[in-house]
Amino acid sequence: MPSDDEVMSTIEALVAEEHRLWDEEAAGRGTPEDRRRLAEVRLRLDQLWDLLRQRRAKEEFGLDPDYAGPRPEGIVENYEQ
Repeated sequence: MPSDDEVMSTIEALVAEEHRLWDEEAAGRGTPEDRRRLAEVRLRLDQLWDLLRQRRAKEEFGLDPDYAGPRPEGIVENYEQ
């Protein structure tokens, strides 16, 4: 199971990619592949933020954060922001 630092590092890389893809779209250079990738990145970010929250909650209550795991896309897609 990845550490909090590893999860944050992945989140940071995906956020940078998300910004690049949004910039391409805003400039009118976005492709269908870019839009597909953007949807993947956004879903993965939702999963990683959820995983990080799970890990921190387990740790806060004295449980092993390594028992936290990514939730399926059907669950995280329905979270309200």
